[in-house]
Amino acid sequence: MTDEPRGYECAPWELRWRGMDVDALQRTESAFAVSNGHIGLRGTLEEAEPRGLPGTYLNGFYEQHELPYAEAGYGYPEEGQTVVNVTDGKIIRLLVEDEPLDMRYGAATKHDRVLDFRKGTLSRSTEWSSPTGRRVRVRTERLVSFTQRAIAAIRYEVEPLDEDLQLVVQSDLLANEPIESDTSDPRVAAALNSPLVGEFHRASEYNAVLVHQTRRSGLRMAAAMDHKIEVDDGIRARIHSEEDLARLTVAVDVPKGGRLRITKFLAYGWSAQRSVPALRSQVEAALAGARQTGWKGLITEQRQFLDDYWATSDIEIEGDPELQQAVRFALFHLLQAGARGESRAIAGKGLTGPGYDGHAFWDTESFVLPVLTYTIPDAARDALRWRHSTMDKARERAHQLGLRGAAFPWRSINGAECSAYWPAGTAAFHVSADIADAVLRYLNATGDEEFERDYGTELLLETARLWASLGHHDRHGTFRIDGVTGPDEYSAVADNNVYTNLMARRNLLAAADSCERQPEVAAHFGVDTVELDSWRAAAAAMHLPYDAELGVHPQSEGFLDHDEWDYENTDPAHYPLLLHYPYFDLYRKQVVKQADLVLALHLCGDSFSPEEKARNFAYYEARTVRDSSLSAGTQAVIAAEVGHLELAYDYLAEAALTDLHDVHNNVRNGLHMASLAGAWQGAVAGFGGLRDHGGTLAFSPRLPEQLGRLTFRLMFRGTRFQVEIDPDQVTYHVLDGEPLEVLHHGERITLTAEPQRFPIPKIDAGEPPKQPPGRAPMRRDSEMVRQYAEPANPISEVYTD
Repeated sequence: MTDEPRGYECAPWELRWRGMDVDALQRTESAFAVSNGHIGLRGTLEEAEPRGLPGTYLNGFYEQHELPYAEAGYGYPEEGQTVVNVTDGKIIRLLVEDEPLDMRYGAATKHDRVLDFRKGTLSRSTEWSSPTGRRVRVRTERLVSFTQRAIAAIRYEVEPLDEDLQLVVQSDLLANEPIESDTSDPRVAAALNSPLVGEFHRASEYNAVLVHQTRRSGLRMAAAMDHKIEVDDGIRARIHSEEDLARLTVAVDVPKGGRLRITKFLAYGWSAQRSVPALRSQVEAALAGARQTGWKGLITEQRQFLDDYWATSDIEIEGDPELQQAVRFALFHLLQAGARGESRAIAGKGLTGPGYDGHAFWDTESFVLPVLTYTIPDAARDALRWRHSTMDKARERAHQLGLRGAAFPWRSINGAECSAYWPAGTAAFHVSADIADAVLRYLNATGDEEFERDYGTELLLETARLWASLGHHDRHGTFRIDGVTGPDEYSAVADNNVYTNLMARRNLLAAADSCERQPEVAAHFGVDTVELDSWRAAAAAMHLPYDAELGVHPQSEGFLDHDEWDYENTDPAHYPLLLHYPYFDLYRKQVVKQADLVLALHLCGDSFSPEEKARNFAYYEARTVRDSSLSAGTQAVIAAEVGHLELAYDYLAEAALTDLHDVHNNVRNGLHMASLAGAWQGAVAGFGGLRDHGGTLAFSPRLPEQLGRLTFRLMFRGTRFQVEIDPDQVTYHVLDGEPLEVLHHGERITLTAEPQRFPIPKIDAGEPPKQPPGRAPMRRDSEMVRQYAEPANPISEVYTD
């Protein structure tokens, strides 16, 4: 192998890995995944081996399995769902004079991989010497199209470097790819063992199609491939297919200085209802369209799509090149997760890996959708339409639990609850309020009356009905919501979780207002003035516990009476705590897995005074251990708001670099979408101070001294504008659209096409809060930043023709 340096290199618009490191493949494959929200391809090498974890995913395509219970109980979900690794079309194997190109053998004298955030492709350049000394250069580039939803494409080029060579290329569609599952549940392992049953296969000329159906969920999928082959001399080609494999074999003699170039077009589709002939026709038609567009056309469309995206969403950071790269990496993967989902879920891992079984959580609405709402609102709308499409299942779940309205699942692929852990799967009702909050934010940001009429009002009123039936007025007239699990998973089945109650209050009021704006929808669902009055009465009487002695809000009722966790004597190796201590002990101590009350300070910040925010933040900082990747982004936001700017900077870096640094040692299973969204939250809602309470955009920008400038772009009510933050002033500038009224540190201003500058008031935050011993974020010191200050030169060996 090669002795060249190996690892990620810093560059502002790309993620680059230089050198071959077989042991690192399992984590780089997640980082190098390409997706459009419908199709996801993990960043495995084209030759298929060596590999960490293969993966090709279709959004919403899953297999069912039984859920494990030692003791069953009423209301426990019976079926689980697991994302399926579908037919792999990435595979292009190469034999050089009958020796397979395998990076574990011979020598890779050069190897680079680049994920280009502006071009939307994953490219590679490898110079490989076979065990017998024959040298070739392999250059590849792949994309999953943002403009042609069903299409992926790969360009594969081989050049002999020293002599004439016989090259043989095998291009595959492979179903039921052997895969090692790390699940401890034998039911899940069984579901993943050859989950696809072949129903049709065909191959002719340079194209082939395979159709399969899952064994239990009954979902059907089709995968098709076609090829364009360019070579200086004649070729010998053969194609064949069988139930789980279609293979095109191309043999050619290539002289020194010549090349073999193959462009592989892939099409994918799936359905729960369509027939084999219909799905076959669908993917064959998509392939015909891709061939008509051609490789150049696909590349051009991809670049144009991304130019539009970055014009609305880019964040520029001056003073920390690695953080700049990480934030754009985050924004690129968030786009990939949601751009073309089109009424499918955005999973916790996107389509980058099988982590969390491919399930979607409340992460989508509370972390990912705020980013999409202000950058690519059509994607936010589509994600909310997916929630609406599962309304019947949510109503059924509420009815099963003896409640009215809609109880949305803790984790799911198709909308049915599939969490076998009942304190989350049953008691984490805040998911429904999180969905309502995302609906309200989208409506405020877009003014989309059609969406409100067709989807939004129904989502709001059915979740409001859930809270009205779940809570009750006590003998003092206070409205209580008892026995729920809030965002902090180290506290379960508690009374009056402040986050849940505040979000429920917002839900109830938003539903009442929406029903009055859409009286025909309200009437259709039987909402009358009596019900509207009951929602508003519950909101007005909502119980919000507060401890006057400590001057803080308990996370939930009684939380401040719990014993303190013994942080001093907790072995650092015993984090995350849930893997080393019983839940019953965590539940009865003041130990917080992730931001809960602090998340309320962010999303429901208009319910707290500045002094309350500062006291609450300090109190919960000392008890939050961040055993969840959801936490750092939120802590960055509130640290910035209360004036602890260096701490906010550290938390922002942790959120942005969670996957690139593999902070949680599990990136092999996919990227953490909520943490990537936390990078945007830390920059825009933290240092930018973005808040959207009541439908009015407000900014309170401040920068830590480590950063020289922060610039971001947003979309609101059709107006695209830019916020440029310097140490002492901020400049607002409308880029496209009508003037926009916002708040700047509480002062109402109107943004126009003419740049306007405003001073940034100073803040005295006092002493920074303390974290539990050993749980402070890594300091982002000047020496750490300086090592990334000189970006490497971009790799030029990508296809332009």
